[in-house]
Amino acid sequence: MVPVTIDDVRAARVVLGHVLAPSPMEESRWLGALVGGPVWFKCENLQRAGSFKVRGAYTRMARLTDAERSLGVVTASAGNHAQGVAVAASLLEIAATVFMPAGSPLPKENATRGYGADVVLGGESIDECLLFAADFAGRTGATLIHPFDHPDIVAGQGTVGLEILEQCPDVATVVVPVGGGGLAAGLAVALRDGHLIDGRIRLVGVQAEGAAAYPASLAAGRPVALTSKATMADGIAVGRPGDVPFDLLAGPDGFDAIRTVSEEELSRALVMTLERAKLVVEPAGVAGVAAVLADPRDFEPPVVIVLSGGNVDPLLLSRVIRHGLIASARYLSVTVRFPDRPGSLAALVACVAGTGANVLEVVHKRTSDDLGVDDVEVGIDLETRGPTHRDQIIDSLRSAGYLVTL
Repeated sequence: MVPVTIDDVRAARVVLGHVLAPSPMEESRWLGALVGGPVWFKCENLQRAGSFKVRGAYTRMARLTDAERSLGVVTASAGNHAQGVAVAASLLEIAATVFMPAGSPLPKENATRGYGADVVLGGESIDECLLFAADFAGRTGATLIHPFDHPDIVAGQGTVGLEILEQCPDVATVVVPVGGGGLAAGLAVALRDGHLIDGRIRLVGVQAEGAAAYPASLAAGRPVALTSKATMADGIAVGRPGDVPFDLLAGPDGFDAIRTVSEEELSRALVMTLERAKLVVEPAGVAGVAAVLADPRDFEPPVVIVLSGGNVDPLLLSRVIRHGLIASARYLSVTVRFPDRPGSLAALVACVAGTGANVLEVVHKRTSDDLGVDDVEVGIDLETRGPTHRDQIIDSLRSAGYLVTL
């Protein structure tokens, strides 16, 4: 039996119609030039509470009985689902408790509290927090609102797909970030059964390399848990696919492809989306952009990329921007060692200036275990114009006789 049908998704849209507006679709001309046809961003980062998660959370909670509502709800989340549950609980006047990993971004924690939920910090991962939430539900009678593994959650997320079909009727490829799989599964249902034009819409899922549970699970034919996870994309750092979404995504109407992207590719995509599209998107939310940038000609246009969330910690954002600039060769950090003589630093700066690089920071170090008595080490952070310019700077410094370490 199929756990979620197109009728379920359409019913969820009726439920959500009272509280949520469709998220906008923005054309990306710079990505379109690389792909060779229209590319659109489905801006769930601009949705209420900053991500698609409120769709599934509200759909699930709106269907609780009065008795269930009186006992409250509980969930576990690193941030986006937490905020979605908190907003839904506020709208439905239900008490909500949210278990969040100890290292959750402060803005996400504060936003969840601001929407009225009771936040409990503890555990190292979403998976561990889910165990705490399940225990809480067993002790108090609260209903567990799972982040992705429930038919109502999948149906609610599937309303994104119905909007895509209306906003871009000729869509050929949809690219979506994947964690537990609730959003991707909802899209699969909506795109396969809600598409009235001949031809299959290609559904491409994207995971972070350091938290990619779906490739191994699809190969095994069942959900397989990861032994470890390491990615800055906390929104898709899920150790095991959900049973409900996996059943939908592993079948013939599920994924057409599943890709993984590196931390460098995520960083570059975040910077490009911020710079070119003027959109603030969290690392998990730009996974689809990262995949398209990595291999643009493999995505048949018109392409719709789901920007799944925009709830990013400003401190993380600053680090990711720097990382993204380095990955795109627009930021260079080098260490240069030379004899400590009057005028040596001025000569170094003059050499750099001759390359047209912009000096951002200089750190002068005279004492170190591996420095000679008459040597000095200078660290320089430079703004560069791309790979060719970066290589020119390094070659110029080495040609001038400097010992350069990247």
